[in-house]
Amino acid sequence: MDLPDLTSLPSLPQDAQLRVLDTLFESSPELHQLMIPVLANQTFSSYSSLIDAVGSHMSALSAVNSINRDILFGILGSHPRLGRAPANPEHLSELSKQEQAQLNDGAEEQAEKLRDLNEEYEAKFPGLRFVSFVDGRSRDVIMVEMRQRIDRGDQEREIEETIQAICDIAKDRVKKLRARF
Repeated sequence: MDLPDLTSLPSLPQDAQLRVLDTLFESSPELHQLMIPVLANQTFSSYSSLIDAVGSHMSALSAVNSINRDILFGILGSHPRLGRAPANPEHLSELSKQEQAQLNDGAEEQAEKLRDLNEEYEAKFPGLRFVSFVDGRSRDVIMVEMRQRIDRGDQEREIEETIQAICDIAKDRVKKLRARF
């Protein structure tokens, strides 16, 4: 997908606005619900500022009540598990498939360890999914990071790091999409 000129974003039809979100982030009804009013009424100077606004809105949800937490966890949980083929691959963005390709290759023993770490992470942090900027990083490096974050056991910090990782991934996607031209 090509990214539209940001000045046109508020005037685009809602489905076009949602395609922009789904290109930068993983598709999520909760993200749509959170950002539709913002996209329709606010202008941004850059895609980076749009992504930062999404991150700020997500961070605001983490500090409020449990209903807002459910919305946040729906957004954060929309990311695929690292190194595991999704149950519904058609729901995975093309960019996400490319980003995770390197983690799906390799020794079965490592793949099994990554699956186990995902399960341990999700048991430690119910409602969350491990998200990290993986592009160009090896599976071993990612697994060390997962282990450290599990052992740290700080859910609030985990939420912050996950939001930051989602925004870092979105900014990288903008760079990649812009580099095509």
